[in-house]
Amino acid sequence: MEHPGLSTNMRRIILLISCLVLAVGICGGPLMMRLYYVEGGSRIWLSSWLQTGGWPLTLIPLSILYYYRRKIEGSNAKFYLMTPRIFIAAFAIGVATGLDDFLYSWGGSKLPVSTSSLLLAAQLAFTAIGAFFIVKLKLSPFSINAVVLLTVGAVLLGIRSHGDRPEGVTSKQYIIGFMMTLLAAALYGVILPCIELIYMKAKQAITATLVLEIQMIMSFAATAFCTVGMIVNNDFQAMSREAKQFNLGEARYYTVIVCTAAIWECFFVGIIGVIYCSSSLMSGIMIAVLLPVTEVLAVIFFKENFSGEKGLALFLSIWGFVSYFYGEIRQTKKEKNKSPEAEMTTTTTHTESV
Repeated sequence: MEHPGLSTNMRRIILLISCLVLAVGICGGPLMMRLYYVEGGSRIWLSSWLQTGGWPLTLIPLSILYYYRRKIEGSNAKFYLMTPRIFIAAFAIGVATGLDDFLYSWGGSKLPVSTSSLLLAAQLAFTAIGAFFIVKLKLSPFSINAVVLLTVGAVLLGIRSHGDRPEGVTSKQYIIGFMMTLLAAALYGVILPCIELIYMKAKQAITATLVLEIQMIMSFAATAFCTVGMIVNNDFQAMSREAKQFNLGEARYYTVIVCTAAIWECFFVGIIGVIYCSSSLMSGIMIAVLLPVTEVLAVIFFKENFSGEKGLALFLSIWGFVSYFYGEIRQTKKEKNKSPEAEMTTTTTHTESV
């Protein structure tokens, strides 16, 4: 994806920051969601709502960027950059994200972290397929190798999960939860390339401000979708009762709620930043490579067993990550080598014509 006006170094800095923010979200989000359920929470629509409920936090960087635009452009600075066309597209993707949040929360309420990680594994494969068909992304041998290794590694993490069925969860609920995670994976594998497609079809400069505006509208739409579900399910009325029965206490219940929303917002802001600076496939790769970190944290905080399969999955994930970036480095060098040749050919042709 081209970034007019954005230097290569600046793009790399933004990509690095986006990856760090994404790491906070992808490692902390599933753990906070699981903590909510383990300690007595049971409202699935509330858990879904929390995944995008932190969208007002996006107003902070947007306000800072608007302040700087005002300093440079004066009264001519636009309050927002999004066109109605992009707004509609972002809102539609946001509604789909809300549905995805519900599917993921339902699955997460019935599965341990090690099993719900299958969502992330399958999502990478769906993203690769979706990016190939929706945005015509060319898959290099290194990208394909990374997808295969990361998918196999992540799937290995859930192989022994049938023995980790949470207490009180029936076999039927477990199977439905498993299917919900796979459906969420398929849906999100389509959502990520669709975000990239918005950038490609925007017909305007893709700036950091526009990227954050798109993310805010998407999260707002997803939150609105989940709010309707909460109202229908009477979740707002049940929150005070659930808080009093929460194992960690009422005050910590609300602390978990607020922290969960903030951490999940890091995930979505990080995702859209990675897509902006790279591609939807790169965002899928990042999610998959951070999966083992989530697994290790699950072992530490929830005392889940770290089996040999998880160790092998960690190795495969690192291998896949290295494979992807090695391919990116080779591709960058190849493009640099082609540029002087292209210039020389152009110069020669021009000379001959003269």
